[in-house]
Amino acid sequence: MAGTRVTNIQSAAKQQPLIQPPQRSSAAQGAVQMRIKNSQSPGDRLSQSKSMVLQESDLPQKPISRHRRNQSQHNVVIAGAAAFEPFVELKGEQLNVAKISESGKKQRKNWTSMWTVLTSDQLLFYKDKQQETGQKSGGKTDVVQLGGALIEWTTEKSSRKNVFQITTNTGSEYLLQVENHSTASKWHDAIKRAIDSSTKADGGFSLRRSNSTEYLPRHSSLPGYGSASPNTKQRNPAHRRSINMFGSSKLKHSTSDSADKNGVKNRLKKFIIRRPSMKTLQEKGLIKDRVFGCHLSTLCEREGTTVPKFVKICLDAVDKRGLQVDGIYRVSGNLATIQKLRFIVDQEEELDLDHSQWEDIHVITGALKMFFRELPEPLFPFRFFQPLVEAVKIKETKHKIQAVKKLIQDLPKPNHDTMKLLFSHLHRVLGYSRKNLMSTQGIGIVFGPTLMWPELDAGNMAVNMVYQNQIVEFILIESQEIFNLDRK
Repeated sequence: MAGTRVTNIQSAAKQQPLIQPPQRSSAAQGAVQMRIKNSQSPGDRLSQSKSMVLQESDLPQKPISRHRRNQSQHNVVIAGAAAFEPFVELKGEQLNVAKISESGKKQRKNWTSMWTVLTSDQLLFYKDKQQETGQKSGGKTDVVQLGGALIEWTTEKSSRKNVFQITTNTGSEYLLQVENHSTASKWHDAIKRAIDSSTKADGGFSLRRSNSTEYLPRHSSLPGYGSASPNTKQRNPAHRRSINMFGSSKLKHSTSDSADKNGVKNRLKKFIIRRPSMKTLQEKGLIKDRVFGCHLSTLCEREGTTVPKFVKICLDAVDKRGLQVDGIYRVSGNLATIQKLRFIVDQEEELDLDHSQWEDIHVITGALKMFFRELPEPLFPFRFFQPLVEAVKIKETKHKIQAVKKLIQDLPKPNHDTMKLLFSHLHRVLGYSRKNLMSTQGIGIVFGPTLMWPELDAGNMAVNMVYQNQIVEFILIESQEIFNLDRK
């Protein structure tokens, strides 16, 4: 029987041509349909089904999905990708960049010249052009995701001109600056369009079919992201199980279950993108302004004084019980206790430094040094760094004092008054040098990098540190003349 069936199939296949002409009259189509209806033998049905499939051979081939649900979801992704054309990339250019916050945690602002490239949904920062082209290896590339980000011009975060800020949806903040206004405007507008485009495109994400049904960036060729080819999808065990399940109940259940998961993830993603920024929460009073990490002028204005209250109470405490302590300001206090003190100050709680928990004077001096180190702009403002370096190079002492004194008199009022109070205190510390073993050189080493640093780390760090120490040491020695301490 098996041999007879094979013979019948072969003879029927010979009678019916495998490849039909691409153009066919209506009469011929009717004949094909009649043959299908009148076909009785398995051989006839097989030959006719082959001819019907091969008639489409002259059409463009399309990826074949073996499950209706997969086919419909592929169509959704393709339609979504066509609806949002990729943003025209802005080729690399040298911009000044400062990262002032990492996931909501404030960082010291250090301007660095970076080779910057804008893509449809990312801002890439390279150390130089050679690193982008691959001619030079090494160096970290900073990638800023623009989906759900905010961009705005700012004059408060820096004394430089043409500065705008980018706040990502993860809470990281970047400052970008360039001297030429037209160039700055070009980058600002281009980045804003990229943000709007990627945000409207649902954050620039598409659906990758996998067991976890996770969202991945549209550009599947990016490093670290898996391919979403049809072959990968067919290898998925969940898909293999559903290939032969043609029951309507099974198909409806799996489709609705996937839709529910996708709906939850979409709502969560939209919530994260639309959540208010730190600045908005501060303006609404939901988050209090902090003391550590706040601009000196802003803090003094808020407190209605020219010297921060925290600085005053710390200096009073050291004057009262720390002037004769061995290694004052040089010895480190317990970091956990310092952080506890910082937390209390930031929460605007009552602070009594005479309490037993602050018995260790090194905790108070450590918190005071931390306050100065975390200022967004140091006590010696950035624009005074290089003039002070030039002034301290003057060989004649009298002219050197006059140059440094003139620069300090030009400081903003909060900086000048805070500096005057601090150096008059350090002058008293120096008066007990035989007991506390702190010399002018030792104080200069401690407070040099704490009170001043360059805005850009372009120079030699070791050379800068030498000048920092020398400037603080010279001001300390000549503090009575520079600040007129004898004239109350």
